[in-house]
Amino acid sequence: ELCKDLFRKWAKLDDSCFSVETVSGGITNLLLKVSVKEESGDNVAVTVRLYGPNTEYVIDRERELQAIKYLSAAEFGAKLLGVFGNGMVQSFINARTLTPLDMRKPKLAAEIAKQLRRFHQVEIPGPKEPQLWVDMFKFFEKACALRFEDPDKQRIYETISFKEVHKEATQLKELTELFSAPVVFAHNDLLSGNLMLNDEQDKLYVIDFEYGSYNYRGYDIGNHFNEYAGYECDYSLYPSKEEQYHFLRHYLQPEKPYEVSEKDLEDLYVEANTFRLASHLIWALWGLIQARMSPIDFDYLGYFFWRYNEYKKQKEKCFSLAQSHLSGSRTV
Repeated sequence: ELCKDLFRKWAKLDDSCFSVETVSGGITNLLLKVSVKEESGDNVAVTVRLYGPNTEYVIDRERELQAIKYLSAAEFGAKLLGVFGNGMVQSFINARTLTPLDMRKPKLAAEIAKQLRRFHQVEIPGPKEPQLWVDMFKFFEKACALRFEDPDKQRIYETISFKEVHKEATQLKELTELFSAPVVFAHNDLLSGNLMLNDEQDKLYVIDFEYGSYNYRGYDIGNHFNEYAGYECDYSLYPSKEEQYHFLRHYLQPEKPYEVSEKDLEDLYVEANTFRLASHLIWALWGLIQARMSPIDFDYLGYFFWRYNEYKKQKEKCFSLAQSHLSGSRTV
């Protein structure tokens, strides 16, 4: 019925001409493949993306739709075909979704790095201020004002020290401001589920821009490295320094990756691993909000603690690395 309403050429087709299957169910949206047998006998397919309930609480849909136009023109993602109240219809991409283990394969990691650099070069009209700390403190305000109907969840929620979380966010903001991190239009959610590969054509697709905004380059890269851990947050899978250097070389110099200077590599390595901490904090707060708002069967409350505990585990090492690097940079 939705497709008939949106596309005039399909309005009079019998319901039997349509078939629907689930492509994937992430922890925010549901993707459906709709196959249509047209009057001509041709078979065509589109993707229907249904937003998760209450996701507008953390996602700026207007910003997303604005960005899609320009990213689509730059050949990123699927083509936008139509928009409706709680979702959108896009062209169907004939490719498979990557897994976290796929992302660390050297050939694919190099291609992701090249695509991310190209993504960061797309100009989106409008304000270009980085959104990381704006979003961080917006999420914080929402997260610390929640109330759960489930008494067990409420008890767990009440163990969280929001005073401590705010202090951590403020300290980290002060540290990252010491970097001269370039501001780019960032994906902000470059996990395996938002990368697709057509194996036959050896073509990689970057999809799903709902969290896209102007942001710090190092944040987008550090966030991507965190996503090597998958939804299960197995941080033993975080990329080694050698794996990160492989990615960063191809990001900095897609055509001549082995001509990147050691200084440029080290600068971006430290930048990404400092902003990695910000990724843990903001997604931890996101998890809390989703725990209250989302009906999707996922342990969002547990997700908060997985991300926040990893932040605390890595904080000393990452702060020390950043401060040592910044001190050395100032000396030079």
